[in-house]
Amino acid sequence: MVPQPTAPRLALDAVHATYVEDGATLEALRDITFSVPDGELVALVGPSGSGKSTLLDIISGLYAPSSGQVLLDGTTLATPDRLGRSSYMHQRDLLLPWRSALDNAAIALEVHGVPKREARRRARERFPEFGLAGFENAWPAQLSGGMRQRVAFLRTVLAERPLLLLDEPFGALDALNRVVLQTWLLDLWERERQAVLFVTHDVDEAVYMADRVIVLTARPGTITHVEEITLPRPRTREMLTSQAFHRHRVALLEALGLLSTPEDSVEVSS
Repeated sequence: MVPQPTAPRLALDAVHATYVEDGATLEALRDITFSVPDGELVALVGPSGSGKSTLLDIISGLYAPSSGQVLLDGTTLATPDRLGRSSYMHQRDLLLPWRSALDNAAIALEVHGVPKREARRRARERFPEFGLAGFENAWPAQLSGGMRQRVAFLRTVLAERPLLLLDEPFGALDALNRVVLQTWLLDLWERERQAVLFVTHDVDEAVYMADRVIVLTARPGTITHVEEITLPRPRTREMLTSQAFHRHRVALLEALGLLSTPEDSVEVSS
């Protein structure tokens, strides 16, 4: 018997989205079609207002598309049925200030019915892996921006969903913390090998981290270019000076209409 092909972890088929502003109906996304299989990290870039965050909200089940289908593991699911089927990390860490770092991480398990003591035990076991050993009892206000992001990542990973949605997780960090957490996230992904859809406003970050980069136009967001990244894995910072990295970067800048300063690190506001 010929083995049947495995359905991608995520597939979008002709997804459209609209919203109402000042009484007018505006188009946010138009005809979005792509897939993310297991073990692939896909980046999404585009100008401000292109609908990147809206798309993640749709996939996660927080927002309903006006038309089109969202398939998880080959099955079309209505918007409410997608809630809880993916792990979603927003732009801000959204840590609860009245809960310790450990309790903030453990909440991902608690909301899925794991008893608090067991949730805390499982979260505590992974604190060293996330570079958080010794900070279990720290309050969010006592943590640096980078450490808060690590707690938020741990909370996201503990949800144990096979699809990970990341909405500009490094956008609020300084350059040094950003580089450290990019490398850390890639190391984590190499071990976990989840399907990841990663929104970023940094072209260099997209090339460095992703297997594939999808470019959206300005509103209504439409896919205008898909760049297959050929850099080998595991990735190293030395690759940022390679000809292959430069080639991918230029292609993306062209697709975004930002080639006026090709030698500089260009960012696109989201």
